[in-house]
Amino acid sequence: MDMRRYPALALLPLALAGCGVSPDNREPVARPAATTSTGANWEKPQARQCVAELGSSGADFAPLADRYYGAGCTALDSVQLERVGGDLGPLTVTNLGPLACPLANTFAAWARYGVDRAARQILGSPLVRIETMGSYSCRNVAGTGRLSAHSRAEAIDVSAFVLADGRRISLVSGWNGSEQERAFLRTIHRSACKRFGTVLGPDYNAAHRDHLHLEHGSGSFCR
Repeated sequence: MDMRRYPALALLPLALAGCGVSPDNREPVARPAATTSTGANWEKPQARQCVAELGSSGADFAPLADRYYGAGCTALDSVQLERVGGDLGPLTVTNLGPLACPLANTFAAWARYGVDRAARQILGSPLVRIETMGSYSCRNVAGTGRLSAHSRAEAIDVSAFVLADGRRISLVSGWNGSEQERAFLRTIHRSACKRFGTVLGPDYNAAHRDHLHLEHGSGSFCR
């Protein structure tokens, strides 16, 4: 739903079941069926401002009802994001589940100003699609008993970028690929570090060899 064309905030429930293999090889946590579903409180000033900003950015999205999955896993004030705005047109985003609205706004800005523009400047072709390994997942941070930001829909794992000329630049092959691919991926990694609270890439550890982990927050942990 394009929020510019639909100013009324229709709350769309999202049913999630099962716990797929975690995309970054972290130990998955069993995901119970949602025990509580309530309408997100979009009357809160911060929430209304967030969706207004996301709509004005050119994003195509729908607001979702709040979900409580048990085991501390939630998706609150979240949206279903399908596309974000680019300088030359919409940019498709694949494989996303619920996404906390503040993270969606940060991601939309990074996609446009950090990724699309870098693609044109460094690779000579506009961006058309960002491929992800998902957002919400009820699981712990590897090797700990602490829930991951994915368990709150506050993290995205980005795996590849598709250009208008048909090229696909993936983290797993491009991080140490051609000179252009390396320059592009490291440029967008640095750009992400200026926007997100936590950014983890292939140089962090083997579990992140094939994606960028982008996490909402006020910190500045960049690896």
